[in-house]
Amino acid sequence: MAEVFLRRLTRWQAEAQREAMADLYVEAYREPSGEEFRERGAFLRRFAEHVQRPGFEMVIASDPALVGCAYGFPAERDARWWQEINGRVPHELEELTASGRVFVVAELMVLPAHRRGHVATRLQESLLLRSTATLVVTFVDTANGAARSAVRAWGWRLAGQLRRSDDGEPELEAWSRGPAH
Repeated sequence: MAEVFLRRLTRWQAEAQREAMADLYVEAYREPSGEEFRERGAFLRRFAEHVQRPGFEMVIASDPALVGCAYGFPAERDARWWQEINGRVPHELEELTASGRVFVVAELMVLPAHRRGHVATRLQESLLLRSTATLVVTFVDTANGAARSAVRAWGWRLAGQLRRSDDGEPELEAWSRGPAH
């Protein structure tokens, strides 16, 4: 396997790479049977929204072909996303969000052939390297045991579970860790 290199993209470079990101998304989450696990169009809509968020950061991994990426942004200060978590949200989490000290890792994906080679670990670390956030949050599909094991191994703590949406999206767990460095 070729050596994997990481590179940080600007918001504009990320937007220019949106089709490649969608292709990566589909391949990274493809079912073993070959069926698409997640819908490309839904990813493109989310990505278009995410890339416009203030403070958007993105890191890609390539060998030289694209093999993975991680991106995120500071959480919106109104803390409305905490409202979707089942159970009581600790007051400290709401305070950190309101003060702009929470960074959301919105996506971390690696092609199956490059998993278990520390690519995801390197992407996560590189993405968070410049962050001054006190707390980092990510969301993991409850059915994705490998991702849940990875965030647990990286020292993340389960913060809560998001309610199942009406549109059939999978239930998500919110995981957090701090500080970002």
